[in-house]
Amino acid sequence: MTAPIPRDIPDLPAVPGPPALLPAPVPATAVVTPVRRPLVAAFRLLTAALAAAGVTIELSLAGPSAPALSHFTVQSGLLLAAVLVLSARRAWTAARPLSPALTGAALLYTVASALVHHTLLANPAGPYALPDAPTGWHAVAAHLLYTALPLAATADWLLLTVPGRLRLRHTAGWMLYPLAYLLFSLGRGELLIPDSTARYLYPFLDVDQHGYRGVLGNALLLGLSLYALATLLVALDHTRPNPLRRPC
Repeated sequence: MTAPIPRDIPDLPAVPGPPALLPAPVPATAVVTPVRRPLVAAFRLLTAALAAAGVTIELSLAGPSAPALSHFTVQSGLLLAAVLVLSARRAWTAARPLSPALTGAALLYTVASALVHHTLLANPAGPYALPDAPTGWHAVAAHLLYTALPLAATADWLLLTVPGRLRLRHTAGWMLYPLAYLLFSLGRGELLIPDSTARYLYPFLDVDQHGYRGVLGNALLLGLSLYALATLLVALDHTRPNPLRRPC
């Protein structure tokens, strides 16, 4: 005799699935052993010393009527020196590299300052050429800040850093400091006596000679050129070969 078939069949329990794995990110130091790079640290300290030497010479030779600390080149040199010292410490202690937004900004301003000097200020055929070429210690400072330092900083970027860290979104932030410097330069010129020496720090920003329309036009051209240079740095960073196996 068979048992009666129940009218209501109870729900069967759900079949347990595989246990869910919780995310467990593993730090890079657990996979790759950090490597100290003393030679990289030494090169960056040497480059920072070049920047400090050039800035020190400029500050010591500048008179009260021409404050060297207000120049874009001196300020960018100080920024690069600070960034290189911090980067040298990171390389020496095998710590994580500095933010690419910071290192890229320091490189961009240094290279841009050198290009403006060689193409506009030191070019006799240019419309904004300086009347007299620097001599003596002024020439030494010029060679350090406009030639040796940009070459060393570019070599550090090309040979001692891992590519692909710069991003196109960084370029907008890099433009903030040049814009602030333009406002500072024009405001400084308005506050000084009209006949004072070095009222405007650069001839292409001289409102007395070119007027605000001409100065703003020059600033626009320089800003577009600077943005193009920033974009070029980002593009090169993503196409250049990797000289290192690990970030330094």
